Amino acid sequence: MTTHAVSTREQWLEQRLELLAAEKEHTRRSDELARQRRALPWVRIDKPYRFDTDDGEATLAQLFRGRSQLLVYHFMFGPDYRAGCPSCSAIADGFDGFAVHLANHDVTLMAVSRAPLAKLQAYKQRLGWRFPWASSQDSDFNFDFSTSITEEQQRVGAVEYNYRRGGHPIAATQFPEPVVQFAASCGTDAPTYVRDRPGMSAFVLEDGVVYHSYSTYARGLDGLWGMYQWLDRAPKGRNESGIWWKRRDEYGAP
Repeated sequence: MTTHAVSTREQWLEQRLELLAAEKEHTRRSDELARQRRALPWVRIDKPYRFDTDDGEATLAQLFRGRSQLLVYHFMFGPDYRAGCPSCSAIADGFDGFAVHLANHDVTLMAVSRAPLAKLQAYKQRLGWRFPWASSQDSDFNFDFSTSITEEQQRVGAVEYNYRRGGHPIAATQFPEPVVQFAASCGTDAPTYVRDRPGMSAFVLEDGVVYHSYSTYARGLDGLWGMYQWLDRAPKGRNESGIWWKRRDEYGAP
């Protein structure tokens, strides 16, 4: 027998209408946050970043693929990984469908990682993805946008992530078990695994000049997890006590 509250349809509707008012307020607040994101000043990018892509070497401007806006997902796949981060992989499972719509709205969606292009291509083929994915292996791009650190930075704790400097878990010497498990699933150890972190950055191209407009990290990426948007509306919600997700080809038959 259920332990959850049970009511009549009329009682449910009364509470649902109260919740609807809160949801509408949340939507209005979300719209205002989006406006504030768009109102942020742009920062000109003059550094000559270089990337390896399926079409050859490219500049940051060339990653736009003829469009005026570029959304980059900083995918955790370091040079020493043998597979991409399971969490980033769960997020990226939705990219192919979104990328088509975005491309027809003057926006290019691109993943960028420090792993060599050949590793990215093999992993992309494994999971059946088609979205563009560039390697920044020989570039400062990930470091400059706070999604990668060097061994030296990790050793001395000179780390900035999610707009906080110092004392972040990325520079830890002891790691929780889920991090150790994720690192092992990527074919590496925990210290190496956490030298790369997830993030999302937005850029705009005007008159041949690239500008940085926005970046977000950590829980700021929640809205990109398509599965969580559905779970937050499911009867039992996220219903999790630990790491439960895997790469989608690692689940057994449902």
